Amino acid sequence: MSHHNSVSYWQSNTQILPLSTNLPRTVDVAVIGGGLLGVATSYWLARAGIQVALLEHHFPAYGATGRNGGFVRAGSAISYPDTIDQFGQETARAVMTLTSQSKVLTRQVVEEERIACEYREPGSLRLALNKQEVEQFKDEVILLQADGFSAQFLNQEQTQALIKTPIAAEIIGGRFLPGQGLVHSARLVQGLVEAALRYSARVYQTEVREFVQQGNGILLHTTSGDISAGAVVVATNAWTGQLLPSLSDIIMPEREQMLAYAPLPPIFSTGVTADCVTGEYWQQTPDGTILIGGCSSVAPNGDLGVWETQPTIVVQKAIEQILPRLFPSLAPLQVIQRWAGTLGCTTDMHPIVDRVPEISHAYFVGGFTGHGMPFGMRFGQLLAETVMSEIMPIELKPYRLDRPTLRPWSTV
Repeated sequence: MSHHNSVSYWQSNTQILPLSTNLPRTVDVAVIGGGLLGVATSYWLARAGIQVALLEHHFPAYGATGRNGGFVRAGSAISYPDTIDQFGQETARAVMTLTSQSKVLTRQVVEEERIACEYREPGSLRLALNKQEVEQFKDEVILLQADGFSAQFLNQEQTQALIKTPIAAEIIGGRFLPGQGLVHSARLVQGLVEAALRYSARVYQTEVREFVQQGNGILLHTTSGDISAGAVVVATNAWTGQLLPSLSDIIMPEREQMLAYAPLPPIFSTGVTADCVTGEYWQQTPDGTILIGGCSSVAPNGDLGVWETQPTIVVQKAIEQILPRLFPSLAPLQVIQRWAGTLGCTTDMHPIVDRVPEISHAYFVGGFTGHGMPFGMRFGQLLAETVMSEIMPIELKPYRLDRPTLRPWSTV
């Protein structure tokens, strides 16, 4: 695997705690992976008084969590109408409900634990660039409202009112989801690590090579020695298949690229998304920095199966064209940082939470397809409950491994 790794804006603006490599011999629960999911699961376990060790190969928020757009927006990687078509009304509503709860939970934990991560809820705006998108957004708003979720269709004038620079003529409307969140992703995770430590969690830097059933427990082989655990949670997203080879054809890595522009006066208060090339997204941080990503479709095979986190010229050039195209009056933009991250993608674009096949007291979560932030806090809480009760809660049923919509990548 290549070690040509980039560093994100979030990562370079976060105080990373040094982690111990001195593993204990035994622990009640071992959680593998220091992204939002692993850290949230560890936090809820520690908060419940469980002795938990979080094992992270690099540092907290090293992977997709620390390299993303910082959106905490209810919903999944596909639109509400598409979710209804693919999974049915009940599951679509359940996904929206869970991610809405997770957003509220994120806000509550950030407040309770006093995590300084620029968390705010200005809402999320999706731009309509043609008549077909206008019709799609109108339909989506009707379906969301009918199921009790807040959503608004905006005309061109109402869309302009949310953006403090003239919009291009091709922006003819928008879909607004009020109250959706934005966050400094790496600081959220780092703050959550510190909170978990206050509840007596332990966090270690080590690479888990494999784990095997050992009597009623589990033995983990790591680069820092062996550790025995009563239960294991694998939260390694794109890297799931390396620990669980049976899942390597189910969760596929995909490189996603971003860049940051030097601070500008306030232009975008909400999170913004648009389909210029492939689902572009951006936010402006409180200090005026603009972070934007997307355009993966201009890469060969959409960068599916790519582990490297080096940015590439072709995708970076495409990203640089987005804001000048949509906002022609913007002052010249100065790129200050470029990076890439590794998504863990599933064929039905929904995450998976389930028991590890063939090993008892072992669970895994992953396959967020670029949308882990909206699920993270509630999934972590539900996984902690699952580990303690050994019963999978009903809320996790839509995300099980044997669902009919989830197919191996090699069959697609």
